[in-house]
Amino acid sequence: MRRKGLATMAVQTVAGTTSAAAENPHQDAFGPAAALSCRECGTRFPLSPIFACQECFGPLEVAYDLPLGDPEGLRRRIEAGPANIWRYAPLLPVPADVTEKQNLNPGWTKLVKADNLARELGITGGLYVKDDSGNPTHSFKDRVVAIALEAARTFGLTTLSCSSTGNLAGAVGAAAARAGFRSCVFIPHDLEQGKVVMAAVYGGELVAIEGSYDDVNRFCSELIGDPIGEGWGFVNVNLRPYYGEGSKTLAYEIAEQLGWRLPDNLVIPIASGSQLTKIDKGLQELIKLGLVEDKPYKIYGAQAEGCSPVSAAFKAGHDVVRPVKPDTIAKSLAIGNPADGPYVLDIARRTGGAVEDVNDEQVVDAIKLLARTEGIFAETAGGVTVGVLRKLIETGQLDPAAETVVLNTGDGLKTLDAVSPTTGPTATIRPTVAAFREAGLA
Repeated sequence: MRRKGLATMAVQTVAGTTSAAAENPHQDAFGPAAALSCRECGTRFPLSPIFACQECFGPLEVAYDLPLGDPEGLRRRIEAGPANIWRYAPLLPVPADVTEKQNLNPGWTKLVKADNLARELGITGGLYVKDDSGNPTHSFKDRVVAIALEAARTFGLTTLSCSSTGNLAGAVGAAAARAGFRSCVFIPHDLEQGKVVMAAVYGGELVAIEGSYDDVNRFCSELIGDPIGEGWGFVNVNLRPYYGEGSKTLAYEIAEQLGWRLPDNLVIPIASGSQLTKIDKGLQELIKLGLVEDKPYKIYGAQAEGCSPVSAAFKAGHDVVRPVKPDTIAKSLAIGNPADGPYVLDIARRTGGAVEDVNDEQVVDAIKLLARTEGIFAETAGGVTVGVLRKLIETGQLDPAAETVVLNTGDGLKTLDAVSPTTGPTATIRPTVAAFREAGLA
């Protein structure tokens, strides 16, 4: 089946929501959310912990009755909210009293005007880095887990779980600890040590699976159907429709921090592809709500060459993403069979963007470039986005005179192995001024 594009489905409200709400005992806990909607056939289901359509097995996402008609009032309400993602509670599937819950309260991270990096790259239209390393566990995953946690509370689940390439495991562990949930998370056996330690330190169960992320994900899909998994909330499986909505808050924040307007270009990393598709959904919602002016924007996806199935499909003009076996230092993006890959292709083509990739050497160079120019130490995923941005400019795929936002989704302290072989002291000297001079550093 050819998957439909998101151009109209992303902001579609629910027809017949009265009956859907009547069948849904949890409606009040999900704010403006009205139902789950299949991204393939459009069939709607009551809000519940399911993730696949019972008609066509397509993926489900949250559909809303958005608060239309008073953009100025909504804007004032948002601006008066807390400095975290809950300022956007009127647009999210969370209860009205979400700020009173035990949560890590992520979001409202810095949008850094990157003038030094812009000069290096020859960008004249303005460049910003949305730096999500400032979240509680130092990655954007805190956003998606926060939404999934509220759904888990509503459904009476007791254990938070996930399949993870590293950052998500840490975010789940921390959120569960804060909220008083048990956690049990699953990772590939060969993750970066920094991410392993961060996932384990919160006291939950951390299970390493022999194999790739795709093997881990398949295992979790089996576990969710086993009696062992009863009462478990797998944030990126049975809670995935809610989890994905957390990425929309990146779009909301970028627009608000730019003065309630959309940038011309966004460069976004691709792992499963969910973040990119949900950022597009968030931008479309902002337009529909009248919170920003409707204008064209281009979305560019960024992958590591050693795991670039979406980039390969885009360049070949294909609609189907062929799975690959990952082999890259950018392990947080090492998903060889990305669930949202076809939707990423739709969005890149619809907006006039592209999907590009860079090799590991270019990733490391980009990490150092961002650190040297803007004082931001990105993990390998951030190196991928900055490296792809540079490549897009060099190949003429991105207009340097257009305003651009590039995402850094995690902290470089988690992926030290990527840069440590080529990074260290400028010199080692005796503790004398003469030695300093002799080293040529004076």
